[in-house]
Amino acid sequence: MMSTGRLQITLEPTVLRWARERARLEPQTLATKLGVKPERVTEWEDSGRISFAQANRLAKTTHTPVGYLYLPTPPEDQLPIPDFRTVGDRPLGAPSPNLLETVQQMQRRQAWMREEMIEQGQKPLKFVGSVNPGAGPVEVAARMREALGLDGGWARQQPNWTSALKFLRDQVEAAGILIVINGVVGNNTHRPLDVEEFRGFALIDEYAPLIFVNNGDFKAAQMFTIAHELAHIWLGEPGVSNFESLEPAPHEVEHRCNQIAAEFLVPAEKLAEIWRELRDRPEPFQAAAHHFKVSSIVAARRSLDLGLIERAEFLDFYRAWQADERRQAAKRGPGGSFWNNQNVRIGHRLGSQVVRAAKEGRLLYQEAYALTGLTGKTFEKFTKNMGM
Repeated sequence: MMSTGRLQITLEPTVLRWARERARLEPQTLATKLGVKPERVTEWEDSGRISFAQANRLAKTTHTPVGYLYLPTPPEDQLPIPDFRTVGDRPLGAPSPNLLETVQQMQRRQAWMREEMIEQGQKPLKFVGSVNPGAGPVEVAARMREALGLDGGWARQQPNWTSALKFLRDQVEAAGILIVINGVVGNNTHRPLDVEEFRGFALIDEYAPLIFVNNGDFKAAQMFTIAHELAHIWLGEPGVSNFESLEPAPHEVEHRCNQIAAEFLVPAEKLAEIWRELRDRPEPFQAAAHHFKVSSIVAARRSLDLGLIERAEFLDFYRAWQADERRQAAKRGPGGSFWNNQNVRIGHRLGSQVVRAAKEGRLLYQEAYALTGLTGKTFEKFTKNMGM
């Protein structure tokens, strides 16, 4: 790198191109965001010549630490936890800034919560990493239900699958697990999390295990993601997951978590008992979904797993289901109030602990703001909404 003038600098072209590609931006899109012509972006990436001010704007727009732009070669971004994401049988590629920042933010929350639990004298959670390698899906699923305070017919007691989803989320938190459901980086609606990149991840800790679910995914599929990430916690295996047709990446850990999640939501023995009756109905998957209080796509996927239907039948149903979900989502639009969203973006367990620590003077308010992503009056209102 060498200076070419007071305001002009020459950076490594490959690093400038890396910053754009890392942010998943085409040259035209980046140019629009920066208010320059596409030819200017091409020129930067060919020659490396760029003004100091433009370099700063480029860093901000691509969510790249500005110091990275001055490196002689592109740095290698790596997730701090195992990466199980694939497309087909191939690795998905380098993680986006949005995914990286989300994982790092959740790690900060987890680290703080761990220290908080230890200071309060809480004992480690016995179920974290408690499963031995030889345990089968039926055994693990039963142990998960027991730890979460769920009986065998817990889902059927709920009026519908959306109520079952909320009930499960509440039970997860009550068991001592942090659960975050968010579709953007923090509260930044201009930085959506790409559901094609990841569906969820699990962070393992014996005091503060954490599950993150990408809220950009269909609501009906989130139950499966929660169950899958719960299995990660019982196995003691952290990692980032994505699913294609509700199928996990071809990793042994992911395959096992998928089997456990399926058994947790739709026990094989129970489905086999009622399938003969359901199979002749006009909409058998919807009938099974109603019985187990899961979405119809989860019921269909489980039917495939157990060999009750052919793969072609499942894929036909999956494509039709996706199209219908997209239509319904378009009708609903970006729903939910800001305050209702905080209930799942922060979670009651973490939120209550942060508020209590701040009020007791054990946590600076600036630190509380950083942990929750809320500041000033918004934090105060969040506190009131929690009844604290």
